Amino acid sequence: MEVPVVTGTLDRYMAEINRFAILTAEEEFRLAVELKKFNDMEAAEKLVVSNLRFVVKIAHEYRSYGIKLADLIQEGNIGLMNAVKKFDPYKGYRLISYAVWWIRAYIQNYIIKSWSLVKIGTTQAQRKLFFKLSQARRRLEGLSAKRPEFAEIAETLGVRPGEIEDMEMRMSNRDLSLDAGVGEDGDSTHMDHLTYDGEDQEAAFIRKEEMELVQKNIAGALTGLNEKETFIIRNRVMADNPLTLQEIGNRYHITRERARQIEKQALRKLALAIPYLGKETKLLSR
Repeated sequence: MEVPVVTGTLDRYMAEINRFAILTAEEEFRLAVELKKFNDMEAAEKLVVSNLRFVVKIAHEYRSYGIKLADLIQEGNIGLMNAVKKFDPYKGYRLISYAVWWIRAYIQNYIIKSWSLVKIGTTQAQRKLFFKLSQARRRLEGLSAKRPEFAEIAETLGVRPGEIEDMEMRMSNRDLSLDAGVGEDGDSTHMDHLTYDGEDQEAAFIRKEEMELVQKNIAGALTGLNEKETFIIRNRVMADNPLTLQEIGNRYHITRERARQIEKQALRKLALAIPYLGKETKLLSR
């Protein structure tokens, strides 16, 4: 499969991949069926190149880790190609909605391996900390206007305070000045490579596809739940103003703990009914 490689400037690479039009849903379905039924490599290549620009968008989100953007893009492209191989067009969702998880996984794995000789991401909790620690701290600082304690961050991320302290020490070894030069010529600084937090058209498209994917399948998934489970999912997980466990318990004359158990059971059933979402069932509560 011939896929463009980032060998020159990013502008040149973007100009090259922008020559490939984004496929319509009908075109994408037809090509994916040809790949699945006949192992058509030409169809696979068209599916890949039409989504390369989205890999660049996702790779930009990880530039603040000090890794070359070209390397992040290449890793993301490998994730995209693997997603194309495993994509099932009969599921009813778009390729990018499925591929985004593969792209992120390959980029994150590369960052973890490249960050330090110390194995920062050997467990699921450590990987979560590595990518979420700074984000969680900023959010808590915004709420309280003071530096949060390790215990507060740990509670937010669902880990032990000692793990937060340990990760802080590991990550501090890579602290650097944002004004420091990058590359041999030193023409750009780390500040130039910070991630832009705004949402552009491509990011909005990916988010829209993700939410449409959930909305399209949630109705069918709910049919596998009983009345109590359905009520809890609709009024606690999916609601803009969710009910408390106590309110649910009062409605059904059960304890808060029993309400919590029913909620967990319902979420497990949804994860099984929508397997390609995996742990991303948290999208339901957005």
